[in-house]
Amino acid sequence: MNQTNQLSLFDTRSDIVLHVRDTQGNYVPASDDSIISAARMVVEKKMLRGKTFNHPNLVKDFLKDKLGALDHEVFAVIYTDSQHRLIDYQELFRGTISQAAVYPRELVKEALKRNASAVIIAHNHPSGSCEPSRQDLELTKILKEALNLIDVRMLDHVIVGGNRTLSLAETGQL
Repeated sequence: MNQTNQLSLFDTRSDIVLHVRDTQGNYVPASDDSIISAARMVVEKKMLRGKTFNHPNLVKDFLKDKLGALDHEVFAVIYTDSQHRLIDYQELFRGTISQAAVYPRELVKEALKRNASAVIIAHNHPSGSCEPSRQDLELTKILKEALNLIDVRMLDHVIVGGNRTLSLAETGQL
């Protein structure tokens, strides 16, 4: 791609349009949803199964990419083996702009299904705030206790607010 055709986030020219292939193989103008979907696929490729989450910043960057731009609350889980290698990433519950219902039984079932040794739970705050609510802290305690019953460790609970994150493990709230 030459310099004159490159797209800039600050480019206001109306003659630049991103295109994607439709199901028939034709190129059509990309919608916001298709651009976000393509970006999420790139993130998926960056974090392939078996990738080791050996540093908190790696986890937080991954979760920012996955959850930071969403306009509704999502509760997600990173399932790992005993060496903290990625088994799977799952957006387990979807909510509204300000809350998501989370069921401990479902988290336990999914952890057992994947034979996970540990999990990192996360959710986003579409408001952009990373401050944990009283409900966030209570939910963390309940989920950690439920997972302990099946010998699955909760490594962290990360809250994503836009391009910022807060790790409950790093702040001593886990």
